Amino acid sequence: MLSINIEKRDKTHKLDALRKAGKLPAVFYGRKEKSTPITVSHAEFLKVWKKAGESSVVELKGLGEEHESLIKEIDVHPVTGVPRHADFYVIEKGKKVEVDVPLNFVGVSPAVKDLGAILVKVLHTLKIEAGARDLPASLSVDISTLAAFQDSIKAKDIKLGTGVTLITNAEDIVASVSEAKEEVEEAPTAIDMSAIEVEKKGKEEVEGEGEAGADAPKESKKEEKK
Repeated sequence: MLSINIEKRDKTHKLDALRKAGKLPAVFYGRKEKSTPITVSHAEFLKVWKKAGESSVVELKGLGEEHESLIKEIDVHPVTGVPRHADFYVIEKGKKVEVDVPLNFVGVSPAVKDLGAILVKVLHTLKIEAGARDLPASLSVDISTLAAFQDSIKAKDIKLGTGVTLITNAEDIVASVSEAKEEVEEAPTAIDMSAIEVEKKGKEEVEGEGEAGADAPKESKKEEKK
């Protein structure tokens, strides 16, 4: 099981100062565990996060009793993507938890390799329920079973392991293959030159009328002076 060392955090400490010191502000809480502000080594957290993701158990050490937890939520910088804060959800002992586990697609699809089919990945995670010790970091999807057009893999086809229960609808399609369709290029629309000429001629006539109309008031003014 992965583990990480934690330290109690004083809420009066400025978060930016902690980050500059190489520490990541965080908090752990649970159904029967009060919210506790902590800090962890930023470098250590990145290593654990890369391996655990949000579905593997991480043991919190350094503050009395050790806690089994999940990395529940991470606040990252919108530009750099660097973590700025993390939440650890403490798992209640003896209880099962529901998590979304990432899917890892493995193997080669004969339909894709030999028939030129297109592999369609419909789901990228499965929701499961399991105890802390039984939670998998990921689930493998063997696409070598996709041998013909319209073949598919459903959620119920994924091997979960001992102590793991599927929460996602068993009939939901995880991946499938379909026949590639050729794109038909549309012919360019022909331009009707006669319509353009007519439109141009009409415009000239209107402009001519406008000029004549503009002279009319001047002529009427001359008549008034006479």
